[in-house]
Amino acid sequence: MRRMDNRGDFIQRLGLDISINILNLLEDPSDLVRACAVSHSWSRFVIENSLCKQLCLKLFPELSSVTHVIEVENLIEPVKFSAGGSPEWERLKRDNRVYAFLAQGLTPLIKKDCIIEPISASSTDNYPDERIQNTLELEDRIGYRASYWSSKGESDPNVPEILTYKLVAQLCVVTEIQVQPFQAYFQYGFPIYSSKAVRFRLGYSRHPLELDDDTREGMLIHHQWSDDDFIWTYTSPEFPVAQENELQKFKLPEAVLCIGGILQVELLGRVQKQEMDGLYYICVSHVQVVGRPLSSPFDIDMLDSSGKWTLKYNPETLCCQSSTQLPEGEADTPSHLRTFTTRLLQLLGNGPVGNNELDQEPPVL
Repeated sequence: MRRMDNRGDFIQRLGLDISINILNLLEDPSDLVRACAVSHSWSRFVIENSLCKQLCLKLFPELSSVTHVIEVENLIEPVKFSAGGSPEWERLKRDNRVYAFLAQGLTPLIKKDCIIEPISASSTDNYPDERIQNTLELEDRIGYRASYWSSKGESDPNVPEILTYKLVAQLCVVTEIQVQPFQAYFQYGFPIYSSKAVRFRLGYSRHPLELDDDTREGMLIHHQWSDDDFIWTYTSPEFPVAQENELQKFKLPEAVLCIGGILQVELLGRVQKQEMDGLYYICVSHVQVVGRPLSSPFDIDMLDSSGKWTLKYNPETLCCQSSTQLPEGEADTPSHLRTFTTRLLQLLGNGPVGNNELDQEPPVL
């Protein structure tokens, strides 16, 4: 297998700044991993200039609040120094491994059931029949019973309501949130108790959420959670809600990385008055979050209320998938990196580049 000499190495031909600008144009994390596999000099170039971390920050600026990265193997361990290695080089190699896996995990893969459990509702009319847990059911009827959450009645139609949920992972890329207003098919005229608008917040809890079932149930009944118990790192624009009995989709302006795994649904304004008591209500039959959860091998530790956090990566987790593994059928497809490199080397006057020149044995990340 023929190795690529310096004549065909655009990193050495073009210099540091231009080479960094070129590699920063890559948008697919797999291409950066392939760049590391070209040669040891390319691998060192990617690692020394933290290109995997830069790609993550470009994809999701929320990652800029990471204070440091911990790589764990069941325990939090210090960086291990190899023979002749410096502490800074070992830290850069570790960060490159972690951010390479993280960038691959952040690529689009849609999951439609990103809520794991409800946390609180600002009010509930008839508990437990109209509790927030009902909004996680896919249907608005369970057997012969209507399944929905209902607020308490208000004479002022401007009084908002808040539903708070825990997502399936502390790191979750959220792209869309869906809300279905409830139609009271058992009332005259089949009224639909929607809100006028909806707004979403994403963030984390100030306090541990690992509560036993009795404590959690008691806090739900008495509405003991308040807005001060959470710190919100993202607030969406307001979306108008149609007074229709259908799952309404609210796509965020751009994908958001929720750090901490908490979603708040703000239901703004009331449109439907109940004939029986003349009060305004909001009722919701279903809430759904569309996105990409990152569970194992990643976890986070929130350090304080400033939003700083530690990213933890466990390479031994069974469900960890190497970013060097390509999806089925992709192995035979030329990558953006290969196509781009081939064209660049041709422009530099080195002629076409064979596959073997870009397929040397990959160095260890």
